[in-house]
Amino acid sequence: MALPLYPPGPKGKLPWLHALAFYRSPLDLLMHLAREYGDLVHLQIGPTHIWLLNHPDYIKDVLVTRQRNFAKTLGFLRSPSEKALPRATWLKLLLGEGLLTSEGDVHQHQRRILQPAFHAHNLATYGAVMTQCAARTREQWQDRAALDIAQEMRRLTLTVIGRALFGADVESEAGEISQAFATIIDLHGRLTMPLAVRLQEFSLPTTRRFRKALGRLHITISRLIEERQASGTGRDDLLSLLLYAQNTGDDGGDMTDGQVWDHLRTFFLTGYFTTANALTWTWYLLSQHPDVEAKLHAELDSVLMGRLPTADDLEHLPYTHMVFAEALRLYPPIWVMPRWALNDYEAGGYVLPARSLVLISQYVMHHDPRYFPDPFRFDPQRHTPEAKTERPAYAYFPFGGGPRQCIGEGFAWTEGVLLIATLAQQWQMRLVPGHPVELQPQLSTTLQPRYGVRMILERRKSLPDP
Repeated sequence: MALPLYPPGPKGKLPWLHALAFYRSPLDLLMHLAREYGDLVHLQIGPTHIWLLNHPDYIKDVLVTRQRNFAKTLGFLRSPSEKALPRATWLKLLLGEGLLTSEGDVHQHQRRILQPAFHAHNLATYGAVMTQCAARTREQWQDRAALDIAQEMRRLTLTVIGRALFGADVESEAGEISQAFATIIDLHGRLTMPLAVRLQEFSLPTTRRFRKALGRLHITISRLIEERQASGTGRDDLLSLLLYAQNTGDDGGDMTDGQVWDHLRTFFLTGYFTTANALTWTWYLLSQHPDVEAKLHAELDSVLMGRLPTADDLEHLPYTHMVFAEALRLYPPIWVMPRWALNDYEAGGYVLPARSLVLISQYVMHHDPRYFPDPFRFDPQRHTPEAKTERPAYAYFPFGGGPRQCIGEGFAWTEGVLLIATLAQQWQMRLVPGHPVELQPQLSTTLQPRYGVRMILERRKSLPDP
């Protein structure tokens, strides 16, 4: 049998240098590979073949057209005779069999159970919670105070998730929970590196810190479940759906205790951390572009006239939506999506062998000048209805796509716009002079500021009467 003909890519006698380059600066490496080699890039690290796909058609193929040929974890590839693959163990330890990590029929079944929590009619209720939490935050702020807006947004979005999806007040625990998640995300990226996949077998400082952070998260999750079960009351939120499915076996199967835990961990992590990062970058961008900020304020003043926004206002705040969309383009909270090929896959005249790793990067595609001229410039006008129709759908995909598209996308858009609107009504922010702002692409695929974002709060001087 003839060997497959691989697409162009870097060659070298020391392939592990690519792994080192990826560990040190993954965004730089992926951007370089896309510029140097084009839409299909091949590189090999040890026995693993890696393809980087840099065209909307290929991305649509992986996420939509032929999505059944791709899995999110190595564990889904093993045969019954094989031992569990340790690289998947850390992700399973973190999120179990939640919606983010489950595959195939299990994923589809779980998604059907959870989907009602994110129906449009619930977004109005969630929107009220979001606005209330943001209003409470803005009342606590003080003029000329300096704070880390990244930390502040994590506290706020964690409070929103707790109240909206789980009907619980976690604000008093937000600092500890946020720190636990930060530890988990940082260590998870290190523990899934190829040379670290066996570390779970040893009691090392890194593994102990990882498990201790998970334990802190379990304290809060246990409390949420116990309080809801003790109340004996049902609500129209995610936690009630999970407990109802657990108690009734509704929708064709039982929801186990472990699955309830897995889903709560998953939605805590994905529901707060990614949105917090997106909002952090939004405030940073607005502080650097006063013309955009002025236009945003003009829209908020004209539409809201000083009152708090509601979900009904979303359609009347197009520029606020565009500002958030452009922040998601420049700094996508998830910067890469790995997939493992279940079977051989053909693209562009080449054959990707089964068990190869496919990378599709939001960061790379969102900075492709073919679809976003002058791609590093902050320009919300890229997201007008006319501009969106002129580019391929999968040139911009901050929430993924296809059957595995983020189930909470509507929640995230509602939260992003309403929190921006509520906070920007009364406050604007300026970067603390000399504070370094640097991207930190975690190997767990999140994109956050390495040193936080220290901002000085400035109360807006002229506000419309409510």
